[in-house]
Amino acid sequence: MQNQTDRKKRRVSLSHSKSDGKPTFDRDSLNKTYDEIREVYRRYPQPWVIGYSGGKDSTCVLQLVWTALESLPSEERHKPVFVIASDTKVETPVIVDYIDSTLRRINETAKATGMPFAAEKVMPTLNNSFWVNLIGRGYPAPTTRFRWCTERLKIDPANRFINEKVTQYGEVIMVLGVRKAESSTRAQLMNTYQVKGHVLRRHSSLSGANVYAPIADFTTDHVWTYLLQVASPWGSNNRDLVTLYRNASAGECPLVIDDTTPTCGNSRFGCWVCTVATRDSSMEALVDRGEEWLEPLLDFREWLATTIDPARKREFRDIKGRDGRVIIKKDGKAAARTYKLEASRLMLEKVLRTQELVRKKGPDPSAELISEDELHEIRRLWRTERQDWDDSVPRIFHEVSGCDLDWPSDDNGQFNSDQKTLLEGICAEHDVPFDLVARLLEAERGANGPARRAGIQKTLTRVLAQEWRGEEEIIAEEQLKLSLV
Repeated sequence: MQNQTDRKKRRVSLSHSKSDGKPTFDRDSLNKTYDEIREVYRRYPQPWVIGYSGGKDSTCVLQLVWTALESLPSEERHKPVFVIASDTKVETPVIVDYIDSTLRRINETAKATGMPFAAEKVMPTLNNSFWVNLIGRGYPAPTTRFRWCTERLKIDPANRFINEKVTQYGEVIMVLGVRKAESSTRAQLMNTYQVKGHVLRRHSSLSGANVYAPIADFTTDHVWTYLLQVASPWGSNNRDLVTLYRNASAGECPLVIDDTTPTCGNSRFGCWVCTVATRDSSMEALVDRGEEWLEPLLDFREWLATTIDPARKREFRDIKGRDGRVIIKKDGKAAARTYKLEASRLMLEKVLRTQELVRKKGPDPSAELISEDELHEIRRLWRTERQDWDDSVPRIFHEVSGCDLDWPSDDNGQFNSDQKTLLEGICAEHDVPFDLVARLLEAERGANGPARRAGIQKTLTRVLAQEWRGEEEIIAEEQLKLSLV
C-alpha cells in the first residue's frame, strides 16, 4: 500500500483552463483516485456500505465509486456495494423526494448494467420514531442540551443495518463522504483512527466495521468541480444539487453512525421539525424560491420552538418526568420536564392540520407527515401510560381529517371517560391524587392474567415511589432542607 503522505500529495488537484479560468480536475489526479478505489475494492474481501445523504459529499463518493468500479471486468465486480440513506421520517419533503428518486435510479441502473449496487433507506423503529416519543411519550422538543433524537432517528437505524451485514459477512467497509477540510475536529478524529500505512481506519464504535474515506483530502471546490464536470452514471442531474444548496453556506447532513458525527441542527438539510437550530434556513430558502406549500411546516416548527422557550415552557410542560421525579433547580423552582397531556393533544392536532395543509397546497395529495402506525402507537401510550381515558386520538383525528381509521376495539378492559369522571370525584372527596390512583388501576389492568402477575408488586411499588405531591409542597420541603443546612 502506498505511503499516506504520498497519497495526500497526489490525491486531487484543481487546475484552471486557459480559456475561461474555470476550475477543472487534473485528469491524472482523478485517475489516481479511481485507481485507489479499485485497488481497495479488489484488495479487501469485505462488502462495502456507502452512506448516502443526498448531499454533495456523499453524492461525490458514490459517483466516484460507481465510475471506478464500472471499468472493472464484470467477474471482478462480485462484491456487493450497499447504499444506505437514512430517513428519519421527519426529513424535509423536498429532500425525501430527491433521495427517493436517486435511490430508484441507482437500483434501476445497477440492475440494467450489472453493477453490484443495491440502494435502500434505513428508518427508525416505530418505538423510536420522532412523533411516538415527542407526542406519545411527551419528550420535550430537542435542544442542544437534550438531543434525544439523534441516536433514535439516525444512529440506531444505520448501525442496525451495518451490524446485520457484519453478522452476515463477518466485517464490512463503510465508505463515507467525510473530509478533513470540514473542520479541525473532523480532521483530528479521522487521523486518530487511521491505521498507519493503510487507507482504512477503524470505526470508533462499531466492531467489525472499517471506514474508507475516498474524498478525505478533497476541498469543497474539489467536490463541486467534480460533480459539475462529470455526469452522474445513474442518470441524475448533478445541477439539481446546486439548486438545493443555493443560498447556503453550511454542509450537508451526513450519515450519522456515532455521536461524534455532526448532526443536522446547524447544517443545510436537516429534519423539518428540528428545534436545535434557531432557524431553519434551508426551509426558509425553499419557501422563498417558490415552494410556498412548505410554509405550514415552518409555522409548526416555530410553534414547537415556543414549547422549549424558557419564558413559556411551563405552559406546556409538567414538572414530573417519565421517571416520576421532580427536579428542583438552583433558583428553587421545579424544572419543566415532559409535556402535559393537554399539550400533547394540541401538538397532535397541529401536526394533523399541518399535514392537511401540505396535502392541499403541495404536489402530493397523499403526503404523510405522521403515519397511521404512529397514531395507533400514540393512542396506546396515552391510554396505558398517560391516563387518557377519554381516548383522545380518534376524536382529534376525526375532527381534523373528517374521517376515521380502523381503530382497534377495547378488548383489554381499558377505562373510559365516564369512569374517569367518577374516579375524579371520588379522589377529590378523599383528597387523593387522581393520577396516582389512575396509574395504580392501569398497572392492575395491565397485569390481568396469571402470566402477567409475577411483576405486579414491583410495578405498584415503582408507581407509589414517584412524586405525587403538588409543586408548592415539594418546593416548601426543599426550602426547609436548605434552611437546616
